[in-house]
Amino acid sequence: MPTETGIYYSYLGGGISQVGSPPLVLIHGAGGTHLHWPPELRRMKGVEVFGIDLPGHGRSEGQPEKSIEGYASRLTEWMDALGLNRAVLIGHSMGGGISLTLSMQAPERVAGMVLVGSGAKLRVHPQILSLTETEGSFQQAAELITTWAFSTHTGARIKELALSRMMEVPAHVMHADFQACDRFDMMDILSEIMVPTLVICGLQDQLTPAKFSRYLADQLPNATLELVEGAGHMVMLEKPEALVGPLRTFLKHL
Repeated sequence: MPTETGIYYSYLGGGISQVGSPPLVLIHGAGGTHLHWPPELRRMKGVEVFGIDLPGHGRSEGQPEKSIEGYASRLTEWMDALGLNRAVLIGHSMGGGISLTLSMQAPERVAGMVLVGSGAKLRVHPQILSLTETEGSFQQAAELITTWAFSTHTGARIKELALSRMMEVPAHVMHADFQACDRFDMMDILSEIMVPTLVICGLQDQLTPAKFSRYLADQLPNATLELVEGAGHMVMLEKPEALVGPLRTFLKHL
């Protein structure tokens, strides 16, 4: 459903949720939509779950932002429109950068963070930046990203579906996202973010290698780390149970 901010979101009430528990907000990565999150998480019982499409993505209106800070501001506007004072932010890749930025700018709005396949710095391979720059080379870019995004253990069907969804994203949206990621850098200020955090990464992640997640867990004062065997950058689609299990434990301790 859309909001007055032009941002579309999916919503699940969670059944009998714990009174006073903060909702979850799922924030996808570059060129993604809320469908980049598995049903096991989008329909998680016992908690409210919002899955958003960032501006210019999926069913949301407008154009992509040019910076991670811009997306964080739009996320704050969306939370204000829905009356969400605090939430647990679950961000994948670029979505993790957005979560970190909002946790720095307005920590009172963030009850907790789950950073999935992300990093304090999100430099993008020059080949990806080059191939996403024009429509003519976008399919080649999508195929390359899909190859790098999944582990060798992942079935062909999941990869085919991911490629199909990626091809639905306009090239300029994907390119803008990767440019925003390439400029993002919070490595020197992580120690100032006190928000409770769960860091999750697939051990075969080629786009944001496990060393990125280890750095997050080492530098964030209130972070724990979960490394997942047999999964790559799209760990939430490859091994959804490896995300949902630690997440439930994390939420119990908030």
